[in-house]
Amino acid sequence: MEQPGGEPEEIQLADLEKEYYRLNFLVDSGNEHLKKEMEVSIQAGELVGVLYDALLEQYADKTSDASLKSLNMLCVRLVFCLYAEDAGIFGKKGMFHDYMRQFPTKEWHKHLIELFRVLDTKEEERYKIDKYMEDDLAAFPYVNGGLFADEEIEVPRFTDEIVDLILNRSSEDFDWSQISPTIFGAVFESTLNPETRRSGGMHYTSIENIHKVIDPLFLDELKEELAEIKELKTIKTKKEKLERFQQKLASLTFLDPACGSGNFLTETYISLRRLENEVIELLQGDGQIQFGFGDVIRVGINQFYGIEINDFAVKVAMTSLWIAESQMMKETEDIIHMSLEFLPLKSYTNIIEGNALTVDWEDVVSKYSLNYIMGNPPFIGARWMNKIQKEDVIGVFGAKWKNVGNLDYVSCWYKKSVNYMKNTSIRAALVSTNSIVQGESVANLWKPLFEDGLHIDFAHRTFRWDSEASLKAHVHCVIVGFSMGVTDKQKIIYSDNRPILADN
Repeated sequence: MEQPGGEPEEIQLADLEKEYYRLNFLVDSGNEHLKKEMEVSIQAGELVGVLYDALLEQYADKTSDASLKSLNMLCVRLVFCLYAEDAGIFGKKGMFHDYMRQFPTKEWHKHLIELFRVLDTKEEERYKIDKYMEDDLAAFPYVNGGLFADEEIEVPRFTDEIVDLILNRSSEDFDWSQISPTIFGAVFESTLNPETRRSGGMHYTSIENIHKVIDPLFLDELKEELAEIKELKTIKTKKEKLERFQQKLASLTFLDPACGSGNFLTETYISLRRLENEVIELLQGDGQIQFGFGDVIRVGINQFYGIEINDFAVKVAMTSLWIAESQMMKETEDIIHMSLEFLPLKSYTNIIEGNALTVDWEDVVSKYSLNYIMGNPPFIGARWMNKIQKEDVIGVFGAKWKNVGNLDYVSCWYKKSVNYMKNTSIRAALVSTNSIVQGESVANLWKPLFEDGLHIDFAHRTFRWDSEASLKAHVHCVIVGFSMGVTDKQKIIYSDNRPILADN
């Protein structure tokens, strides 16, 4: 029912207890697959939280920036290893677990550091580390991507409790391959972010809310285009159009200038790859195509750019995209019945660590090669900003902007977008608190932006933006889709998710 044209799914009776949720569509109208992913992702986040606390206790200096950075990086690496062994990326399931299980607790520190070095070294160069390296260590693949590159990270001593937590609760008793990288990335960041940990709430955007932004911005249009191609009767024309459509998907570029743990980028990547997988399946099904090795997949994570001020969130965003890439590659393998090489990871440097309001966006990605801007910039009211944030606002708008002191912090992202988008056909959509379109903001922000050439293409009226969190953040939000170039697209206002066609 999720993929009406897809193959029927078969479930082994032996697996029924963990697969029964696939049958829930018989009794439940909600998307159980999504619920399952969400549950697993939140459980994974909770596991990471317990592991984080246990490891933190082992650091000599629990408050230094260097120790906390090392701890964050250590957690990212352990999660990647746990995911990689469950998803089959390491070659065989349980590989990390089986390798580390053979060592007594007091030797974990040494062997984990050694494993990280091996994961960061090409197979043909490993003799430089140790020409008599044990076979089970040498069997690990080269990972690259910078994930294991920093050898300066501080790895503490391990305790029996931590070893049990990793080997039993995190490895044997939990399947990481089932997580949603979109949700998990944000849960992961929240779990390891001291601010959200203190408040007891993990704030991240539900997949449903991300689609309120990306569907009207570009995804609905792409789905319509593919639906039209599927209706074509002439095989040759259909094949040509499918190939052109795949090329188009691979040419689109996206920027999230406040990307956090990358959930908008990750969900967009997954959505594009699902469309691409549909194209691959259609091309195969018509018997018109024989894929050469390596040229099956065209859509790549290098099409996605982000700016993020928090160094740890940058690492999490990259890891989420890698996990998404591996999951989508698996879906492609199931279509073409062929193995594809996931490792080594491609070095992914399109997510820049920095303050989006002082970084020149042109230095991140040229505006002439960008198609879409999207995201959920920070919500901070005009009266709640700190000194640096107030300086950011002045820096973006200039001291002469009328009533600049009354602008919310998020206003800066609209202004920077407008400056960047001039003379291009880039389209943008941002989530904001609804104060941005009420009261004095209308005159202070929108009037000058309209005079500068901005026009609103679509918008969501006020709705409650619940994060999928243990402590829900009830924020009343709007979404504004806007552009600077000429457009003949129908303007749409969404009210309670219902589209209303509008003239203005």
